[in-house]
Amino acid sequence: MTAPGPAAPSPHPATGDSESRVPTPPQGPGVVPPFAAPPTEGGRSRLWLGLGAGALAVLICCGGGGSAVVGLLVSGAQAIEEQGRTVSDDYFRALSDGQFGRAYDQLCEDAKRRESRQEFERRTAAEPQISSYKVGQVDINTLTVPVDVTYAGGGQERQQVVLQQDQQTGGMEVCGVN
Repeated sequence: MTAPGPAAPSPHPATGDSESRVPTPPQGPGVVPPFAAPPTEGGRSRLWLGLGAGALAVLICCGGGGSAVVGLLVSGAQAIEEQGRTVSDDYFRALSDGQFGRAYDQLCEDAKRRESRQEFERRTAAEPQISSYKVGQVDINTLTVPVDVTYAGGGQERQQVVLQQDQQTGGMEVCGVN
């Protein structure tokens, strides 16, 4: 065991104050300091510019996606409107021209199952002749179209065309007239 006593001298010679113990970087041209100081100039403005650019990118991506969804919904509704009016017009044009087979071709599969082509042609030929008609706006919620019909005898009637989308083609078809 050793007896307590004065501490052993330091292997590094003391020269006075504690600052002199830190080695000073070498001086002279072309000498690089051991640690580069981080840049402080413009640090906050770069941070806010980066955050702003990121937020703008997120806004463009999310906003663009939302706009695309709205665009698809609007164009889908317009397509249903256009197809519904077209198929209703084709159906009533065929009836007014006396082309009952062509009118039958506009019917949906359910209507064709309920009535054969011959039964349809016989029934529509016995009805009053259509002299003119006017197709209204498609109700997208109920898939119906009002049609104002004028008969050759002078009578008028408002009929509702019930539409249905064909599962194979995606096109609209006449599925009944009330």
